[in-house]
Parts: sequence; structure tokens; C-alpha cells
Amino acid sequence: MGARWTDSHCHLPWPDSGDPDELRRAAHEAGVERLITVGTDAISSAAAIAFAEQHDGVWATIGLHPHDAIQGVESIQPLLDESHAVVIGVGECGLDYHYDHSPRDVQREAFATQIALAHERDLALVIHTRDAWDDTFDILRAVGAPPRMVFHCFTGGELEAGRALDIGAFLSFSGIVTFKGADDVRAAARICPLDRLLVETDSPYLAPVPHRGKKNQPAFLPAVGKAIAEVKGIATEEVADASWRAAERVLLQPGGRSV
Repeated sequence: MGARWTDSHCHLPWPDSGDPDELRRAAHEAGVERLITVGTDAISSAAAIAFAEQHDGVWATIGLHPHDAIQGVESIQPLLDESHAVVIGVGECGLDYHYDHSPRDVQREAFATQIALAHERDLALVIHTRDAWDDTFDILRAVGAPPRMVFHCFTGGELEAGRALDIGAFLSFSGIVTFKGADDVRAAARICPLDRLLVETDSPYLAPVPHRGKKNQPAFLPAVGKAIAEVKGIATEEVADASWRAAERVLLQPGGRSV
């Protein structure tokens, strides 16, 4: 039996990403047997839920991305109020001070509200943070870090990894770990314990080497795992197995669809 992978963060369906059914089949053929498809606003969250409900091995999250924080968390509240066994997390949510598509005070308020919702609904929290580490940790401290949370598409170095791990977070690494200039991210992967390490594509973005320049897809996930294995000096299969089990602990808790 070959390695089994969980893509802890992808966007299916998504505009211009291709046929989601074909992408799911290609992923399965590549050993990527489980997909977490992530919402960024009300429309994408509803689409993620619908797709997950149609396919075994697919789960969904409901979230408001910091780019879209101006829409207000109330825009996704109706979806959270519904009962969907496939919904396993709140997010992606957080802070993005690189683009500032929403005002920073609005981002902070939306993030704090979604942290509270993760607590209230006993769901995992999926965190997006870019150029905003201090405020991200400050808000988590103020509201209270949920017992299950993931820093998705981790872009920090050893310092940020240590801060996240100290509050109980899991780190999810994307194709960035394969990029030539990403020494800090590789250093973070090196120190991240295997029982807190996830792998993701964030597809259709950030295709890993050797697929750079292509539209990313979940089938490319093994390349991310291979890069992490090289950094850690272990077998790729060990990364696959550890990240599979880590995904079960932080994301696929009992109470939803069987894992």
C-alpha cells in the first residue's frame, strides 16, 4: 500500500481552478485520499460544504478571509447555524497586513469573532496570517486560543513556529517549503514535531517544485511532503503517515463524518 495523504487546506471548487471532480480523482490517484476544502466567504464556504457533502473523504470549513473581512462575520453566520456533518472548522480567518484589502481594525474584529465561534461550536480554527504575527498572537491571547487550531500555509521561521507551537497550534506547510528562497520556512518545518505537522496545497495557488508555473492541485501534495522529509532527514512515507494522523487529531475529530 502506498503513502496516504491528507491535503489539509485546498480550495475546491474554486473559480478557474478546473473541474473539482476531476481534481479530486487525480488527487486520489496520487495517494491524496482526504481533502479539507476551505471557505473564505459565504459563497465559497457554501460551495465547499456542497462539494464535501457529495464526496466521501472531503470535509469543509466556513470562514471569512481577512481580505473579505469588510463583508462582516454575519455574512457567514447562517452557514454556521445550519447543521452540516462535513463542517470541521472555522476559517480561514486571520490577519493579512501585506495586502490590507480590508481595514486592519475590521480584520482584527472579524478574526476575534471567528475565534470565539470556533470555541462556541467546538470547531477547529484555521488561521491565515501574513505580515501580522504580533497582532495575530495578541488576539489569540485576548480571546483565548482554541484547543484545536492550525496555522495554514505557514510562512514564518523558527521564532514564529515556536510561538505557535507554544500555544498548542499545528503548523501546515504548503508548496512554499520547496521554493528556493524559503529557508526560514524550511527551518520552521525542521523544528516542527511530526505530531503537529500538516501538509497542504492551498490549491489552486503555490504549486510546489517541480510544478512551479502550473495551476496547483491536490495531486501535487506529495511533492510538499517529499520536501519536508528531505529537510527532516526522514522517509517521505513517515511524513505522510504523521501528517495523516495529525490531521485526524486537529481537524477530523469525532462527531462529524467518520475518518
